[in-house]
Amino acid sequence: MSFLNVLTYAAIPAVAVVMGGVLSSLRPPGAGMRSAVQHFAAGVVFAALATELLPEVMHRRLPLQTIAGFALGVVVMLLLKAFTGKRSEDVDTAKTGLPTTLLIALGIDIALDGLLIGVGFAAGEKQGLLLTIALTLEVLFLGVSASAALSGGGASRSMIALITAGLGGLLLTGAGLGAVVLSGASSSTIDVVLSFGIAALLYLVVEELMVEAHEGQESPWLCATFFVGFLVLLIIEMNL
Repeated sequence: MSFLNVLTYAAIPAVAVVMGGVLSSLRPPGAGMRSAVQHFAAGVVFAALATELLPEVMHRRLPLQTIAGFALGVVVMLLLKAFTGKRSEDVDTAKTGLPTTLLIALGIDIALDGLLIGVGFAAGEKQGLLLTIALTLEVLFLGVSASAALSGGGASRSMIALITAGLGGLLLTGAGLGAVVLSGASSSTIDVVLSFGIAALLYLVVEELMVEAHEGQESPWLCATFFVGFLVLLIIEMNL
């Protein structure tokens, strides 16, 4: 797929980041709605992993490259977790300024999401499209998170829109970088990067989306949205 086409698809989640931030600043969602979105997004991302990325890596049968890429992904995500260890403290003190640590963490996360979209399209158009759908829901929630932190720090709606637009720009940059660097890349390189993406997305589902989704009050219908998200992407894939 051409560079321009990759950026066109990547623009969808980039817009979702801004929409999540702006809409949240206008009308903050309740705890139940946030949990439902997180469960649903986790199900969609998990489905993308189970139905596309994992089978693709298994089919390539390059165990050394898979180990290297997966290990690198785990290390990067754990380093990111260590870097954001002061996240709560940063949000609590946001009234004296912007939540810098949180915004940097979100920026890195969103740039990685963009890179994964570029990786997906390098592996195949179908993989890229499914990752775009899955990550659109995930970054929508990240936009909401950024808006909540900025609102807590007293940021204006125009400032929230500007910063979330910057986050959307980072996603486009990551997608473009992935498309350019991996254009014509060898099978081994693609396998390493796909394995990196698998580790990153597993971390996203297990350590971010599901953890935050369970922070509030639990209910059966909220948990059911995870399975709804999984089924929705599964049906979409069947029709592609």
